[in-house]
Amino acid sequence: MSSKTSKPFKKRNYKPMIITLSVILIGAIAVLSGMQGVKDFDAFDVTILPLMNAIFNSFTFIFLVAALIAILKRNITVHRGFIYAALVTTSLFLVSYVAFHYLAPSTPYGGDGYLAGLYYFVLITHIVLAAAIVPLVLTTVTRAWNMENERHKKIARWTMPIWLYVSFTGVLVYVMIRPYY
Repeated sequence: MSSKTSKPFKKRNYKPMIITLSVILIGAIAVLSGMQGVKDFDAFDVTILPLMNAIFNSFTFIFLVAALIAILKRNITVHRGFIYAALVTTSLFLVSYVAFHYLAPSTPYGGDGYLAGLYYFVLITHIVLAAAIVPLVLTTVTRAWNMENERHKKIARWTMPIWLYVSFTGVLVYVMIRPYY
């Protein structure tokens, strides 16, 4: 009589993938920030893309809040589903963001006074934390995939509030700069 044995869980080394994706994404965005945009692009009105960015960021924020509520209720399956949904909307945001900055020239903020100061504070903190969130999210998710639950919880305590801030301020930046597109 033979007994069925299950294979032991084997952890994967995701670090090279995390580093590679982080460098590529952050590097591409940095390069695009210095570009002028494609001249004479008229296939469609590219100013729709920032609206799409805001919509994707809104959904990311909502999914993250739902994921946070689920994990506080210890519902790991629902938590995982909402995190994957947030990853999808964040990925769609990145595609739309890169496309816009490739196709369109940079849009300067036209306000002044207190609102300008607020806008630039939100924008700068958003940009810095958006760069940080890429490796944080990838590390947090891969620790969950590797069943490193304690290490996952430790980094998730940092990742979740930063990701929430980045997604929320992405919408706020859009609302503040929208009149100047």
